[in-house]
Amino acid sequence: MIFAIPVEGPILTNCYLFADDETHHGFLIDPGFEPERIVRAVQEKAVTVEKILITHGHFDHMTAARAVAKNINAPICASTRSQKYFESPTYNLSKFFETGETIIPEDEVTYLADGTTVALENGALALRLVPTPGHTEDGTIYVGEGVAFVGDTIFRASYGATHFPGGDEGVLIHSIKTKILTLPDDTVLLSGHSEPTTVGEEKTRPWYQ
Repeated sequence: MIFAIPVEGPILTNCYLFADDETHHGFLIDPGFEPERIVRAVQEKAVTVEKILITHGHFDHMTAARAVAKNINAPICASTRSQKYFESPTYNLSKFFETGETIIPEDEVTYLADGTTVALENGALALRLVPTPGHTEDGTIYVGEGVAFVGDTIFRASYGATHFPGGDEGVLIHSIKTKILTLPDDTVLLSGHSEPTTVGEEKTRPWYQ
């Protein structure tokens, strides 16, 4: 089961709960803002979150992570490439917003190598960490069976901005073409800031041709 939890700060961001239907154990992806709302949703859905996964180190995807992690006792996990974003308010963009500067210290994150498979303890669900730089240097998607949590790499009928630190449009388009559009056409793409879409739908966009 997948539940979207829209969380609001300076930017509206999609946070996701991805859980096993039988055991209700699962993952929480991109807790951007409103930690109380996220924790309440986890409790209402009766989900035991085993890991918190971050797709990239922009503040709107990780500002609530520390508070949520402490409340639900789940580790924060991200790509090894995310460390400089987590530790720099300039790179994670929080420096430029009234929400205040956000950092996540190194000792509060489990950093994962590209290609790592993150699985529940019972093996019921697994997601593979796939690097998709371009929106940021640490851009990451988490690919499961029939679904991919794509952060800001790709949106429905669009893709992530590339004018922020570490952004590169050519690199991003290459990431999308080689890491996302090569997935099965019926793979559902769940992004940080748009409605769901599919690989098959996005492959038709003229800017990927």
